[in-house]
Amino acid sequence: MADRLRADAQRNRAALLAAAREVFAEHGLDASLDEIARRAGVGNATLYRRFPTRRDLVAEVFASQMSGYVELAETALAETDPWAAFVAYLTRLFEIQATDRGLSELLVTSRFDDDERLADLLATAQRGATQVIRRAQAAGRLRPDFARQDISLLMRANAGVLRSSAEPDAWRRYLSLVLDGLKVFKDL
Repeated sequence: MADRLRADAQRNRAALLAAAREVFAEHGLDASLDEIARRAGVGNATLYRRFPTRRDLVAEVFASQMSGYVELAETALAETDPWAAFVAYLTRLFEIQATDRGLSELLVTSRFDDDERLADLLATAQRGATQVIRRAQAAGRLRPDFARQDISLLMRANAGVLRSSAEPDAWRRYLSLVLDGLKVFKDL
């Protein structure tokens, strides 16, 4: 019974998580906790009572979003065309990066060491990504030397594109160029 929150405490917790999602998406993982409390309409003491550390808040906010990251691979693996699955997978990853700075930073920096739930979700997502890659390679459509770790490199490069370009959709052009470089053209 001790784990149950009063109705007002539940509302405060939900407001804090919603505000944190917004603020982290806009400003990244180092966003102001004061801003999160302000947007949630609660005081800092309420924020720290519910989430004693920034890490606690980050883990709670991103656990559900990391579940979505796991589902990306599952959705790609359901696609019958392995190359289309790989393209859709990378496209969605880059889209996430472009729209959610906090999740992008979390995925790029892999700050999961101290949270078992996020680390487990990341490991599951990485296994799924490996399957997506291997299917596209087995179909002869993706370069055989491409590895799952290359996705992290591509995301880091895309983070640079997102930071430095005045064009909000520059990531789409970058992704198109990357995919052209990764694709095995059978007709050549």
